[in-house]
Amino acid sequence: MELDEKKYLYLLFILPLVVLLFLFNLYWKQKKQREFGDLDAIKRLSPERSTFKPTLKLVIILLALAGLILGLVNPKIGTKMETVKREGIDIVFAMDISKSMLAEDVAPSRLEKSKQIISQIINQLGSDRIGIVAYAGSAFPVLPITTDYSVAKMFLQSMNTDMVSSQGTSLDEAIKLSATYFDDKSKTSKLLILISDGEDHSEGAQAAAEEANKQGMRIITIGIGTDKGGTIPLKRNGIVESYQRDNNDQVVVTKLNRASLEAIAKATKGGYVSGNNTKEVLEYIKSNLDKIQKTEFESTQMADFQSQFQWFLGIAFGLLFLDFFLLEGKTNWVRKLNLFNEEK
Repeated sequence: MELDEKKYLYLLFILPLVVLLFLFNLYWKQKKQREFGDLDAIKRLSPERSTFKPTLKLVIILLALAGLILGLVNPKIGTKMETVKREGIDIVFAMDISKSMLAEDVAPSRLEKSKQIISQIINQLGSDRIGIVAYAGSAFPVLPITTDYSVAKMFLQSMNTDMVSSQGTSLDEAIKLSATYFDDKSKTSKLLILISDGEDHSEGAQAAAEEANKQGMRIITIGIGTDKGGTIPLKRNGIVESYQRDNNDQVVVTKLNRASLEAIAKATKGGYVSGNNTKEVLEYIKSNLDKIQKTEFESTQMADFQSQFQWFLGIAFGLLFLDFFLLEGKTNWVRKLNLFNEEK
């Protein structure tokens, strides 16, 4: 089960407030009745008034309110399991999260621009499987191959430069780890979309790309940054406190290294595209995806969640309808049964 609109659960706090109001009203009535006269005498003057009905009406109102609130929350239940067959390719996104990606020569920053691009690419995918790798001085898996795009976007937005302790940019580590995402025995087309400013601090990127080519991988590289470059702001609570400096205490200026990214793409017969214009990137990726052969995946079991709000709303309105016709006087047939020991 899953809840579609959890924010409405806070409305359940209304229920104890209604109970408190009922008890306060009951206390106030009894107080006023004592001021008017003897309670036993007042009861004898109102023989048809039920002492149980007000409590019953309260319970009905509480259940009706709870039903309305749960209807707003919209619980969803997986009512069945169905087999779904998908046709597409396997795509791994390898995103650079080194400190140089904090540079703001590309608005709002290289890192945020990378997230926007990947998110937009995911939006235009159909039934492809995707995975995410993060890398700086080393690489580590963020999300294994999946068809759940919403989960992928959630993990994507949480990525930051503090996820990897070793700084620098090791493109070879990113390529090697991404290669482990793909099933060597599968005939599914394999695509690695590598996003970086290209400042590679390792020496094995070319060799890793050539090895990836032997495994049937194709790499598309997306360059984030400008030739002019930019400084790396160090912020706290969104405010710039200083800028990244090197060992000589000089402010670091990081620039796009297009050549290294183009070399990696060329080694796998892939392609390179500048990531500074999101529209151009999306068009380039779409054009390349259309050329790649699609393969049918293994059948996947998926829960078909269906909304259940209508049941709760139906019960709530039914209870409110009942309350409308439920008078506070004694019911004849219930009075004869005397279930609640009311005086006849």
